[in-house]
Amino acid sequence: MICPHCGSEAGKRNGSGRALCADCGRTWTLRPDSGALRPVPDGYMAQGISTLVGPDGSIKAQWIKTTADMERQRELQLAAIDAMAADLPRVKARKARGVFRDDLLTVYPIGDPHFGMLSWPDETGEDWNLDIARQVHCDAMDALVQAAPATETAVVINLGDAAHFDGLAAVTPRSGHNLDADGRYAKVIDVMVMTMRQCIESALTKHKRVHVISVPGNHDESGGLWLSRLLAVAYEREPRVTVETAPGLFAYYRFGKVLLGVHHGHTAKPDKLPGVMAVDRARDWGETEHRAWLTGHVHHESRREFAGVTVESFGTLAARDAYAYNGGWRSGRPMQALIYHREHGEVARSRVHAGMFVRGAA
Repeated sequence: MICPHCGSEAGKRNGSGRALCADCGRTWTLRPDSGALRPVPDGYMAQGISTLVGPDGSIKAQWIKTTADMERQRELQLAAIDAMAADLPRVKARKARGVFRDDLLTVYPIGDPHFGMLSWPDETGEDWNLDIARQVHCDAMDALVQAAPATETAVVINLGDAAHFDGLAAVTPRSGHNLDADGRYAKVIDVMVMTMRQCIESALTKHKRVHVISVPGNHDESGGLWLSRLLAVAYEREPRVTVETAPGLFAYYRFGKVLLGVHHGHTAKPDKLPGVMAVDRARDWGETEHRAWLTGHVHHESRREFAGVTVESFGTLAARDAYAYNGGWRSGRPMQALIYHREHGEVARSRVHAGMFVRGAA
């Protein structure tokens, strides 16, 4: 069997519809008994094959219909991310200074930053670009950290859609809708990473340990993956920072009798999330009394109580783009910090507004 990667004839079936090349060691997907003359490229699977046979029974031509193998493509993405992050500079360890409360937890949910989104004030009434996005998010985080108690642990959460678009083309990943974009994707990456790093650094000035959660959104399905991996590598020598790197769309954090779930909100509606938590974290569910889902996606604040758990969506500091303006959406632009007690659940929260940090604003 010919390897599609190196051209060697050392390819052999490896089970589960895959083949393995003995020369280069790479695998690819091939539908069993498909009759294909050549294997399907890695990351795809055969859906159907049409073969043109001559009068003498020989094969003259062949057309292979393929579809994306999403599970395999995710594996390839994660492998590529790990390889690219291997040579990144690491943050050095620093000692924590101060007295910290271990009975309280501070949580900083960052709702839908949309770095790379452009808003033209003549059209939308609000100005927004990469420079403004970085400055507003960093200033808002700094203000919330200054107002927070010195808890031993803090959780910094990117609720998804950190990037406004997910690649070189400024379109949504699945539907392909055109987006108002500021800057090239490389510049978006720089600002997104810089801002998340600054938010973490701000938290380290007040808290002994910082845990980071970054879930993918519908605008950055792959961006949410590489952002977590990159931050994990950057802080791997700083024991005060831990980063959640599991590639799923649901993440969890437990603090005493408090159980928090994190989801962007684009694949599961609020009424489905209680059941997801109960199944995913059955033991934690039974051992906790205060449970909450923290979500984004809708760009406005809402809170619903279900049996055993609340589901809350958080607003975004980002301005509205032309699509939101013309659609009639007029939500506020807050960011909050939540304080949880180990035994008694949420006991306080603080709030800032984007308008407090936009230069030139009153």
